[in-house]
Amino acid sequence: MDKETNHQKRRQRRTTSYDVARVAGVSQSAVSRVFKAGASASAEMRQRVQAAAKKVGYRPNAIARGLITQRSNMVAVVISRMTNLYYPELLMQLTREFSHHGIRVLLFTLEHESEIDSVLEQMLQYQVDGIVTAAMLNREQLALIDEAGIPVALYNRRSRDGLASAVRCDQEEGERWLVTQLVEAAHRRFAIISGPEDSTVSVERTSSAVQKLAELGIQEVTVVGGDYSYQSGRLGFPAIVKQLGGPPDAVIAANDVMAIGCIDAARQEFNLPVPEALSVVGFDGVGPARYAAYNLTTVQQPVERMTQATVAMLLERIKDPQLPPEERIFAGAKVAGGSARLLI
Repeated sequence: MDKETNHQKRRQRRTTSYDVARVAGVSQSAVSRVFKAGASASAEMRQRVQAAAKKVGYRPNAIARGLITQRSNMVAVVISRMTNLYYPELLMQLTREFSHHGIRVLLFTLEHESEIDSVLEQMLQYQVDGIVTAAMLNREQLALIDEAGIPVALYNRRSRDGLASAVRCDQEEGERWLVTQLVEAAHRRFAIISGPEDSTVSVERTSSAVQKLAELGIQEVTVVGGDYSYQSGRLGFPAIVKQLGGPPDAVIAANDVMAIGCIDAARQEFNLPVPEALSVVGFDGVGPARYAAYNLTTVQQPVERMTQATVAMLLERIKDPQLPPEERIFAGAKVAGGSARLLI
């Protein structure tokens, strides 16, 4: 009965920071410093206050703190499902970086990049402090977010007209390197497995590859569509063979996952050894690309550095909304693996 009575009392009156201060024998402001991310407090003070908080059953109220500071201490992260396998790594990195600053991540997922309108209003309703999006925003969408006073950082997307801050990998330079290596190694019949049509990254990679091939004298290139998935890479290779009437010399896939699917199809369905009879390259540098069975020639994106730059860029603009947009471009690491015949 006593336990039930105590439980009812706790439900009727929530413990506060003042209760903690009384038990710990410190000021209420000292309690606030202990529970505020980045605030100054000695190790002895933290231990003392946390012990008192545990004793009285106190937990800081994040919502109440947000009302006082006019901040939700949440950022929205937007990604599309049909993207790359490295996004779980991206989410882990983003969550860890923001957590260091006492900020929580609110995740919004899309089936396709072009569906971002479906979650835009939800993000605004949560009154997030900032938005990191790996899906493209148009001028009207950016204007709506700017009207709400929320800073935006585009992840691995190019900023259109410089209206938003952006962090991205140099897709064009990476594709030019891949194409140059293949052409210098005497590949002449090329095919490309592109990504989703509404993915700006896929469009940049595909167009950059086609442009560089043309510059090097390769005018005819077979392009088949994919959606970044393993299955679309696996289906893409038979489609290429059908269009060409035989296998090409080299396949350029818009990401590693499709390149892996292409390699499996070539080996298992056409008995083509890779790279002896067919060269295949990808882009991203995902974990499976390093497996011995694939050892993919690819361009590895510096996900950790790009993530750190994205978080820093957004936090700067949360702190100072007057900062102008900027773009930071990172070069990918060139990986000359064993999936392509190269001279290097």
